[in-house]
Amino acid sequence: MPTILRSGAFRFFFYVGDRDEPPHFHVERGEGIAKYWLNPVRLEDSKGFKDRRINYCRKSIDEVYSKREGIAKTRKSEIAK
Repeated sequence: MPTILRSGAFRFFFYVGDRDEPPHFHVERGEGIAKYWLNPVRLEDSKGFKDRRINYCRKSIDEVYSKREGIAKTRKSEIAK
């Protein structure tokens, strides 16, 4: 379960074996767990998180994912030069 990000008590990660599903992240904090689809980022399932925690997680994933996409686009344009 590679960790993508740690933010406070939240851990954002993915399972290497989740290949039969669209790209997504899992988030856990204490007893709470959630799953977010990517592209676009949206909640797939959640247990134990209140709405404000769900929104915080979505925004954090949005930031990480958009930064990653921006880096990938920059690298592609640099290679094309």
